[in-house]
Amino acid sequence: QVQLTESGGGPVQVGGSLRLSCAASGRTFSTNAAGWFRQAPGKEREFVAAITGNGRRTDYADSVKGRFTISRDNAKNTVYLQMNSLEPEDTAVYYCAARIAPWTVRRTDEYDYWGQGTQVTVSS
Repeated sequence: QVQLTESGGGPVQVGGSLRLSCAASGRTFSTNAAGWFRQAPGKEREFVAAITGNGRRTDYADSVKGRFTISRDNAKNTVYLQMNSLEPEDTAVYYCAARIAPWTVRRTDEYDYWGQGTQVTVSS
């Protein structure tokens, strides 16, 4: 079992930056692929970014490519999402997820563990 706790969300102005963190506990995390998803009001949860268990491969949604960076520090059991050049459309609750397998996927139903989410609000 893996417990995930997100932090780092909050209000930010257009063009600003935030770094989200996802701390994992409960078992060794380095073999688990991890991802970030987001859900805006009235919309379905959508894929943002994912990273393999060893951190060597990443995947991004087109909407965030070039602006967001996912990374991980397995020694700290933590996954990060650096978000730059934020836009109002990035406003959502951001969720961290992990899966038992080490490779990345984009489907929400392929992830086994989820955090509670952290709110990101981008305003002009």
